[in-house]
Parts: sequence; structure tokens; C-alpha cells
Amino acid sequence: MLQNQKLLQFSPILPPTPLPTATLQGQSFPSSPSLAVLTQSRKLSRRDLSISSNSSLLLLWGTQALEPIFNLSKARAEENLPNTNKNEQEENLKCTNKVATKQAFVDISIDGKPVGRIVIGLYGDNASAGVARFSSLVSGTAGISYRRKKFIKIKPNYVQHGGVRTYGVDAELASSIGSNLAVENLKEEWERNYEQCPGTKNLAGTVSIIVRDPSKPPPKLKLVARKGKLEIDQEEVGEDPNGTEFVIATKDSPELDASALVVGRVLEGMEVVEKVGLVKTVQENTSSPYFRVAKIIGDKRAVVAERGFNRPYSKVSMRTFAQGFTGQILHVSMHA
Repeated sequence: MLQNQKLLQFSPILPPTPLPTATLQGQSFPSSPSLAVLTQSRKLSRRDLSISSNSSLLLLWGTQALEPIFNLSKARAEENLPNTNKNEQEENLKCTNKVATKQAFVDISIDGKPVGRIVIGLYGDNASAGVARFSSLVSGTAGISYRRKKFIKIKPNYVQHGGVRTYGVDAELASSIGSNLAVENLKEEWERNYEQCPGTKNLAGTVSIIVRDPSKPPPKLKLVARKGKLEIDQEEVGEDPNGTEFVIATKDSPELDASALVVGRVLEGMEVVEKVGLVKTVQENTSSPYFRVAKIIGDKRAVVAERGFNRPYSKVSMRTFAQGFTGQILHVSMHA
């Protein structure tokens, strides 16, 4: 048995297990990453060192070469900066300091009783198309006018006039004399002023023409048979404003900026506008669950009911009006 144990211990197939080495007390050899990096850096050849040094030189030369270009572009930017600021200041002055080139005089009555006159200064240099439209409707030179037309909506921030309808005697008279009630040029003017003038446009006392309806849904697509072929056509939903309705803001009304083009400002008679704003109106009922459901499902009765909200119970209309050039140019300053 002892011989077998010796054979197993020294057999070449099963090598002897190494004896455990005695650990030195009081000494520890932690594996430091800096040692590994140091050993790897020692293995770098001369060729690697030369490549890295050449790359560093190229990077240094490239930085020195681009530095004059960066300085030149910076200098040009600094030169253009004063011009940009000057243009912005001029545009802001155009938006805030507007000149009234005309005056319109409007007499207002409530239930047939005169309540006073409103004097409106019109900005012919800032909204020429809108002023031309408003002036022609005030004076009646186009064959149609605001005479005896009513205010149809009174809200906490503004009062709205119903303008000239697109049917009836006014429309027939306008078509017979070739009057154009197209609103496209007013929309273009609104877009230009909207982009150029930041901030709220419809401030307290401003007079604006409604030129678009931002809540109008997009046209519906439908198939139409034409000459034996099916074609896709667009069906307009609702009606666009005809560019004759106008609003007078009693308070700052940023909600009007998306739909109304500012054409002037009340110079005298703001107390008359405030009297109109105090007239009792049909209560708004948009919070009703029945109304909300009707709007969601597209019930036309909800649309008709919504048109009646904020309508005055009393008849508020224009009695007489006139217009003319200002004898003295009035400088009107508007501040947001």
C-alpha cells in the first residue's frame, strides 16, 4: 500500500500539487492601474512616438491657421450686430408709434337713444388696405355703409360690430357698382403686420377689422364625378369673414391678434365704448355638458346657439358717421 501511494504521488499523469507559498505579513502588493499603463507605455516603439508627435504638430498648426478665420468672422459679426439692432429698433418704433392720417366720426345709439360720438384715428401708413376698407364703409362711398348696422357681440375685453352682410340689399348694391369685398389683400396685410410687430397688437382702445377665423376647420375632401372621371374636391366648412366686421378693444385683447387687423385707435369717446360694453348680453353657456357633447358630435344646433352667446339684448347701432383727413397729424403712441 505504501508503494502504491508513492507511485500515485510521483506519477507523471497526476503532477504533484504545488505547496502553498507563505504570504509575507505586513506587506501587500495591490494591482495598480498606473503600473499597467506604465508598462504599456514602455512598450511603445520609436515609430509610434514619432507618429504621435507629428499628429500633435499638425493639430497645433491647424489651430494656428484657423485662428485668423475665426477672428475675421467674429469681427464681421460684430460689425453686422449694430445694423441688426438698428433695424429691430426701427421696426419696433413703427409698431409702437403709429401716426393717424385720417379720422372717422361715429355716432352710437342704444335702443334708439344717442349715447355719444367715437372719434377714431386711422393708420393709413401702417394698414393702407384695412384703412381703405374701413373708410369706404364709414363714408358709404362704395355704395354700402355701416349705417344702422348693429353691434352683435359684447365681451369683457371688446365689443364687435356685425359689419355688412354678404346677402340682401347691401350685397346687390355692391355687386351692381362693382365694389370688391375680397378679403385676400387684408389677410396679406395682417400677415405682414403680425410678423413684423411682436407682442400684443389689439391693445385697449384699438380698432381692428376681422379678416380671418382661426377656429375654422380645414376643408373636407370628397369625390366628385366630372366628365366621366372621379376627382378629389375640397368642400369648405363654414364661412370666412368678409372683412367688414370690426372690433373695438376695451382692454388688451391678445386673443384678437390671430384674427383681427389693427387699423386705428379711439382718440375720443372711449366712455361711449364703455357704455356699449355695459349692455346686458345673452349668457355664455359653453360649460354646459349638453353643449359640449353637441359640439363634439357636430350638432348644428350647438353652432347656432354659440352664435347667440354674448349678443346684446338692446339694439346698439350706428346712427350717423363721417370721415376726413386730420387737420393736424396726430402722433399716437401705443405701449404694450
